[in-house]
Amino acid sequence: ERVALGNPLSLVLAASAFALSLGYLFQLGYRRHVGSDRRKYPPYISSSIPFLGHAIAFGKSPIEFLENAYEKYGPVFSFTMVGKTFTYLLGSDAAALLFNSKNEDLNAEDVYSRLTTPVFGKGVAYDVPNMVFLEQKKMLKTGLNIAQFKQHVSVIEEETKQYFKAWGESGEKNLFEALSELIILTASHCLHGKEIRSLLNEKVAQLYADLDGGFTHAAWLLPGWLPLPSFRRRDRAHKAIKNIFYKVIQKRRKSEEKEDDMLQTLLDASYKDGRPLTDDEIAGMLIGLLLAGQHTSSTTSAWLGFFIARDKSIQDQCYAEQKAVCGDDLPPLTYDQLKDLSLLDRCLKETLRLRPPIMTMMRMAKTPQTVAGYNIPPGHQVCVSPTVNHRLRDSWKDALEFKPDRYLQDNPAAGEKFAYVPFGAGRHRCIGENFAYVQIKTIWSTLLRLYEFDLINDYFPTINYTTMIHTPNNPIIRYKRRSL
Repeated sequence: ERVALGNPLSLVLAASAFALSLGYLFQLGYRRHVGSDRRKYPPYISSSIPFLGHAIAFGKSPIEFLENAYEKYGPVFSFTMVGKTFTYLLGSDAAALLFNSKNEDLNAEDVYSRLTTPVFGKGVAYDVPNMVFLEQKKMLKTGLNIAQFKQHVSVIEEETKQYFKAWGESGEKNLFEALSELIILTASHCLHGKEIRSLLNEKVAQLYADLDGGFTHAAWLLPGWLPLPSFRRRDRAHKAIKNIFYKVIQKRRKSEEKEDDMLQTLLDASYKDGRPLTDDEIAGMLIGLLLAGQHTSSTTSAWLGFFIARDKSIQDQCYAEQKAVCGDDLPPLTYDQLKDLSLLDRCLKETLRLRPPIMTMMRMAKTPQTVAGYNIPPGHQVCVSPTVNHRLRDSWKDALEFKPDRYLQDNPAAGEKFAYVPFGAGRHRCIGENFAYVQIKTIWSTLLRLYEFDLINDYFPTINYTTMIHTPNNPIIRYKRRSL
C-alpha cells in the first residue's frame, strides 16, 4: 500500500529491512543444518529467490503448490516464504499431530495474535494466555445452545425475507456481496442482541467493513505499527465500534430486565476466580464472535448457491425437500424441521468439503515435534490444509466432484479422523460450527422458497486466492422468483 514519503518511513523501512535480513540469515542457517542431517528433518523444497522463497508461487495457486508437493515429497514437507519456514502436514495421519497437540507445544497465539488483536482488541482471544482464552470460549459456548438456536431460526428467516425484497422478481446480482451483508445482519441480531442490531446502519456497516479489512495478508505479514491506510481504517473502526458497544453494555447493566441473549450471557459470566468480564472484554468478544464467523459463513453460503445453481436437479430436489419436510404451503421454518432437511445438510457439508473457508490452519512449534519419522524443530510454522485433505484421492472418490450423496455411502474418508476438518478438530474445533449450520441452512431454505437460481452463461466462479478466505471471483448469479 502507498504511504507518505519522509524520514519516519525511511526509519520504518530500515527497521523492516534489518528484521527481514535477520530472518533470511536464519533461513540460510536452517537450510545448512537440514543439509547436514537430511534423514531427521522433513523434505525441504528449496528456492532460488532470497527471503521470499516460494511466496509468489504459493500465492498464485496455493492448492496446486501443496498438491504437487504432496505428490513429490509425501505428507510432510517444509518450505520458506518471507523468511519463515512452513511445515505442512497433509492427510489425516500427519494432521493428527496438530489437532492432538497441546498449546504449549504447537502454539496458536504466536501465529494469530498479530492478526486478531488489532481487530478484536486486547485482553481477548489470542492476546491472552491459552487457559484464559479457553475460559472465554466456554463462556461464548454457553450462549450458543439449542434453546438459542430455536429462537434464531425465525429471526434469520425474517431478516432474509426483508433483505431480499430489494431483489424483486428476477435479475442478476452479486450473491457473495448480498450474503456478506445479510450475514452481518443475522449474526448481529442473533449473537449481539436486539439493541446492537437496531444500531446497524450504513455507517456502522462501513465500520465493520473497515475492521474486517484488518484480516489481510499484509496484516499477517507486516508489523502492525506500519502507517498503512488499511491499518489506520481498521484501528479507527475498532475504536468506534467499541464505543457503540460500551454504551449498549452499560445501559444493559443498569437495566432491571434481563434479556435471553449472548450479551446477557457474557454480562452474567465470570472466570474461575470469580472475576466478571469487563466492558472491554465483552466488547472484544462480541466483535470476535461476529467477525470470526462472518467471512466463513458468507463465503460458504455463496459457494453453496453456485453449486446448486450449476446442478439444477439437486436444486429442484432441495426445493422438493422443503415441501416434504415442512408442508406444501411452506409455513415458517422451525429448528426441528431444519434438522430434518438432510439433502440441504449434505449439500452444505459437500460445499464445506470442496470450498472450506479456511485453507490453512497454523501453529508455531515451541518444542521439537516428531511426525511420520521426521523431526520438526521449534520455530517452524506447522500447518494443516483442510482444502487439500478434503480432496486427496486416497481418501475421497471423485474428489473434485460435487456429490452430496457421497455421505450416504461408505467412503474411505469415513474411517479417517482428520480427512474432513472444515471447522478444525479436537480441542481446536470451532465453537461456532452449530450456529453456522443453523444460519446457512435457514438462509438457503428461505432463498430456495423464494427463487430459482441459474449460472450466467454457464460461468462457475473461479477461486480468489488473493484473500485469506478464498472467496468466489465475479460471483454474479441469475435468479427468478418462484411461481407459487
